[in-house]
Amino acid sequence: MTSTAGRLAHEQERKDGTGTNEKAVKFCQQDYESLRQQCLQGGGLFEDVCFPAERKSLGYNELGPYSSKTRGIVWTRPTELCSNPKFIDDGATRTDICQGALGDCWLLAAIASLTLDPRILARVVPPGQSFTEDYAGIFHFQFWQYGEWVDVVIDDRLPTRDGKLLFVHSEEGSEFWSALLEKAYAKLNGSYEALTGGNTIEGFEDFTGGIAEIYTLSEAPPQLFQIIQKALSRGSLLGCSIDITSAYETEAVTALKLVKGHAYSVTGAEKVNFRGRAVQLVRIRNPWGQVEWTGPWSDGSSEWNHVSEDEKSKMNHVAEDGEFWMSYSDFIKHFSKLEICNLTPDTLASDDVGHWNNYQFEGMWRVGSTAGGCRNHAATFSSNPQFVINLEDVDDDPLDGEDGCTFLVGLMQKDGRKLRRLNRSLQTVGFAIYKLPEEYKGCSNVHLGPDVLLRQRAVAMSSTFINAREVCDRFRLPPGQYAIIPSTFLPHKNGSFLLRVFSEKKADAGKLEENIDAEIEEEEISESDVDPHFKDIFKQISGSDMEVSVFELIEILNNIVSNRSDIKTNGFSLETGRQIVSLLDKDESDKLGLMEFHLLWNKIQKYLDIFQSHDTDNSGTMSSHEMRGAANEAGFHINSAVLEAIVSRYANAQYAIDFDSFVACLIKLEMLFKMFKALERGDSGKIELSLQQWMCLAVY
Repeated sequence: MTSTAGRLAHEQERKDGTGTNEKAVKFCQQDYESLRQQCLQGGGLFEDVCFPAERKSLGYNELGPYSSKTRGIVWTRPTELCSNPKFIDDGATRTDICQGALGDCWLLAAIASLTLDPRILARVVPPGQSFTEDYAGIFHFQFWQYGEWVDVVIDDRLPTRDGKLLFVHSEEGSEFWSALLEKAYAKLNGSYEALTGGNTIEGFEDFTGGIAEIYTLSEAPPQLFQIIQKALSRGSLLGCSIDITSAYETEAVTALKLVKGHAYSVTGAEKVNFRGRAVQLVRIRNPWGQVEWTGPWSDGSSEWNHVSEDEKSKMNHVAEDGEFWMSYSDFIKHFSKLEICNLTPDTLASDDVGHWNNYQFEGMWRVGSTAGGCRNHAATFSSNPQFVINLEDVDDDPLDGEDGCTFLVGLMQKDGRKLRRLNRSLQTVGFAIYKLPEEYKGCSNVHLGPDVLLRQRAVAMSSTFINAREVCDRFRLPPGQYAIIPSTFLPHKNGSFLLRVFSEKKADAGKLEENIDAEIEEEEISESDVDPHFKDIFKQISGSDMEVSVFELIEILNNIVSNRSDIKTNGFSLETGRQIVSLLDKDESDKLGLMEFHLLWNKIQKYLDIFQSHDTDNSGTMSSHEMRGAANEAGFHINSAVLEAIVSRYANAQYAIDFDSFVACLIKLEMLFKMFKALERGDSGKIELSLQQWMCLAVY
């Protein structure tokens, strides 16, 4: 319950603007400025209790507390390592980033990309930090994490062995921003070891909040060169690499001086006139700058002799050390993979570049309610969370000349690196896209059922279902409304995700979710409407006072259901009985009279019919995935969040709901709706309670 309350509070904070780069979430509730001031006033250096200078911060397996690799490690401050440490000395450059004993070269390549753009660097590395002015042994960095920016505070005690930094370090040894950045990222992910192995694109995303596309160049789409050009015009970050087939090939240099297993950046894409024909060229940058391509179009190659001076000047064909041109055909032949990180408009302050329109939504898959699995699982597929995108305007300059609406969809799972410590892996995930039927056009307050999703084919799907942090694909569809259904491959798998949509032209996007509402039929009857036989039975069971107490009610209900073989039940509980009495007791006697009992009887008959109609396998219980439809039939419109709470509260270990739980749930829903409507001010959709009122209602 407290975790649910925390999640709801977090959702409210997001609405108030918390989570932007300007108003980042404080990781571990640590506030950099207040902690720094405390240290300055107290005269001591900051020591981070949330990421202590201990073995457990190093790792859990290879760098675990009992590993030989962690012996002899001393946590040392930069002021103890050199006489004049610098945070950033004369600007951040690629020589500030040298790999240590940790297998996180993917992260180093992403950090190196930060040095290309001071504006992006300043978002991750807040300015004004140093080892001189008001130094207190405390630093902070900001990272994008699953839809929000997070401010991470660290102390500057770094792992060393024999007086040297163990992990990332600068070439000259006196500059420490990259080592401290790595430590902050390790804290965010639980340990240094959690950073081993990865994809540069993950770092790109966490440093920018952008969305990543990955292209296998041996299967390059026909318009990839134009995609590269458009990405560069939008200020996107582009990386490329050559796959290795074994560890022995890491950093191996090819005959034409390309380095295998090494992260390069793509910095330009142009066409030149070469001997009367147009040739596509791409500009590549080696972050380390030592080795350059020596093939066609490299610096000083003969091809440049046939290019006009104007074009050469425009292209700056003799680029800085480590940067070179090559033909696009050679590029897709020699490189294996291209990664594009498309940036959000808030990252791009310049109006000189085009902007994507972006939308993001958080969601969860929960066993028994919203974890429906992929389309292969027809019985549960429609239970998955659903989202809608409305594409109206076609692209201005379609890559192949045909009209359409280009957009990206990215499905990202949360906390994959933290799960490693628990020996748990990511789920296998993907998504499907469906054309919204005409009858639902313009509606977002619906949840598409199997009658809609199973009677049509998906118009598009993710390229794969994969157990990776993110699956992202580019699509182009005709204008229209489309439903996006993210799912795990198998049903009944818990997980949390972020769904992001980037569109070339403005597009409306949102959740497909029913509005919470109730259509409660208030039955009006008089004593004359009650069947005489029913009256006689009531007299027998109620006694001389003609009222049924909660204890008598439970006994009556359990006697009735125990004699039925078509429904399963563990018996009505005293709590359910009290809720029934509370709902129907008009005169506040804490008992049910004839009319009140008659209303209850009619309700139970109605609920029994609904229950049996949704017990599709005649097992005597109802699958929790049927609860949304059953509640709807009873007059209660609920969304996924409410459904998750219902399943958590009323389903058994096999995620089945028996009859007494079903009745208890519907009685509870009716009570909650009526309470809310009684306390709601106008049609605001909100209520306000004092602590006493809240406690009395919650306990009742």
